[in-house]
Amino acid sequence: MPVIFAHAPLSELVRRVPPPAEAVDGRGDWEAAEAALGVRLPTDFKALVETYGRGEFCDHICLRTPFGEDNPVRLAADLLEDYGSMREMFPENFPYPLFPEPGGLIAWAVTGSGHHVCWRTAGPPDEWPVVVWSRDDDYEEYGPGAADFLEGWITGRIVSEAMPGDNLDLAPWFDSARELAHVYVRLAEGERPYPERLRLLREALAPTADRGGFVSEYDGLRQDHFATVEGGWEVTYETAYGHQIRVAFPPEDSERARLAVLGAARLMGCEVLGLSTVHGTVVWQPVP
Repeated sequence: MPVIFAHAPLSELVRRVPPPAEAVDGRGDWEAAEAALGVRLPTDFKALVETYGRGEFCDHICLRTPFGEDNPVRLAADLLEDYGSMREMFPENFPYPLFPEPGGLIAWAVTGSGHHVCWRTAGPPDEWPVVVWSRDDDYEEYGPGAADFLEGWITGRIVSEAMPGDNLDLAPWFDSARELAHVYVRLAEGERPYPERLRLLREALAPTADRGGFVSEYDGLRQDHFATVEGGWEVTYETAYGHQIRVAFPPEDSERARLAVLGAARLMGCEVLGLSTVHGTVVWQPVP
């Protein structure tokens, strides 16, 4: 039976960040999941999982769920198993106990930077504080509620030194977990300036949604991230790691993506020098 939950933080999160039509790994037997973990889970987390499922908020915070046979970030009480031996060597880096120790940490989300977003399992589950454990073994503790933490981080009400909101001045987003093919399109420079090339690329793939970017203060090299509104292709245009377009898309969109991206390169006035996956395998042929 679905969790019925009308808590304000989750309602506000849904208003700001549209959930997917179907929550990947978002439904299952909660009683069995809690029995496997050995602890009852907070009500708001169950509703959060059923609303969003597995995926990433703003390309950064990946929600762990207890469901899905092939779930690579399955919710598990595994921190003691993973870090127990390290704690024996460096106990000063572990000020919190690790579940199933009393009050121990359980990670309900992970980040692309290697941080754990945890509960401190002290008291009733709905009152568990949130603890951000950085990869540098710094810790930040916040009030209870996974949905409240996410809504606060996205709106800037919660400011984390471990997880600065570099993209949070943009419209926030959630990407459901899905299989994506990745192609790197290496380009010659061309005669047009970078901003003009970027504009032409986004116009060719329009409509698009901004996902942020950066410009190096040292050498002016750039990265610009955006996504296509139709199909949700994830695109990076950059000079930071060579002049290239990186695009990720569902495998079934491969031919459509090939024609669209290579057509855009032609409009940009840039010769295509190479087409490959991250492993160097050629997957696309040039457009005649």
